[in-house]
Amino acid sequence: MNSREPAACFRRKRSFLRIFVADYRSTQARSNTERFCPEAEPESPGIAVDKLKGNMMVEEVYDNIFRIGVVLPGNPLKELNSYFIRGEQSDLLIDTGFRRDACREALEAGLRELGSDPARRDVLVTHLHSDHSGMADLFAGPERRIYLSGVDIDLLKLFHEQTDLLVRHRRFLEEGFPLEQLEEIDRTNPAMTERMPEIDRRLTALQDGSLLRAGGYTLETLLVPGHTPGNTMFYLRGEQIMFTGDHILFDITPNITHWPGFHDSLGSYLDQLRRVRDYPVKLALPGHRKAGEYRERIDSLLEHHRRRLANALSIVRENPGLTAYEIAGLMRWKIRAADWASFPVIQKWFAVGECLSHLDYLGARGQVRFETAGNTRRYFAV
Repeated sequence: MNSREPAACFRRKRSFLRIFVADYRSTQARSNTERFCPEAEPESPGIAVDKLKGNMMVEEVYDNIFRIGVVLPGNPLKELNSYFIRGEQSDLLIDTGFRRDACREALEAGLRELGSDPARRDVLVTHLHSDHSGMADLFAGPERRIYLSGVDIDLLKLFHEQTDLLVRHRRFLEEGFPLEQLEEIDRTNPAMTERMPEIDRRLTALQDGSLLRAGGYTLETLLVPGHTPGNTMFYLRGEQIMFTGDHILFDITPNITHWPGFHDSLGSYLDQLRRVRDYPVKLALPGHRKAGEYRERIDSLLEHHRRRLANALSIVRENPGLTAYEIAGLMRWKIRAADWASFPVIQKWFAVGECLSHLDYLGARGQVRFETAGNTRRYFAV
């Protein structure tokens, strides 16, 4: 490129890397929810067989900044946007994918196409979810660093220490989620099965405002808690480029769920959307799917949650004394399922988590309250 001007979306500036991905059967239901699963499919929903034969792309989205498509088999997200910034002394890889062979093969092939030397590669992880962090230890150079927010590093440590299912899922049990379904989730959820197996010594904590330099660019860390308590975005101020991670996605809605010790994740998420709304952004680079208009998308996300809060509050008013599990079953979700009983278990888990974040928000603002009977919470309007 003759000058550092942003691509309109993801203009192809480099040869396509063609990777044949064998047909596979989806292990999870596809959905077009406005989010039950972390980043659900907005169109083409349903409980279906998902097949993918793909041409994964390596494309230059800005001067010396490349996107590598990392396939996510069996997941409605389909693909992670991993980004690579080539520098003179070191390279920076942003996000990696699940810890599974198909993800590893796709990312390795993309990095080979770019001529990346593993020994000089740092990894930057936008947040702790395993579709972003699962292979960070495999792709960082032996003497390089893995950057992640200090908040999410502490959470990763906590999750590795928590081996008791009853402790790990205490809140969901209190909210009426059946124990046998939680046991199934522990066996099948990629958050447990496809994560980094241990806390890596190369993990390096980032704070709000931390600066990273790569390829002649300066990346400013923006701590935007909500999607995870330590979720981050990265801003290139001179170029007006924003790596949005999963804080802002453009054709799917980020999942906002309950987190242990984080009492109002939705309130925090909405506050952070407002905080970053007025940043000048010419090019937004999301963690999944396509890019779009930055401020317009923030406004639509704020409106989405306004509607969902109204939906949750109306259910509580009309049906006093329900558990969160029961309230989630009455909320409006876009999925091809006959009723709540026929939802895939993993979708129920995401839906109840999303419901909890909305109930917590309403509770913090005095609009709902709960009573505990035995070990179960039941909700009432105030």
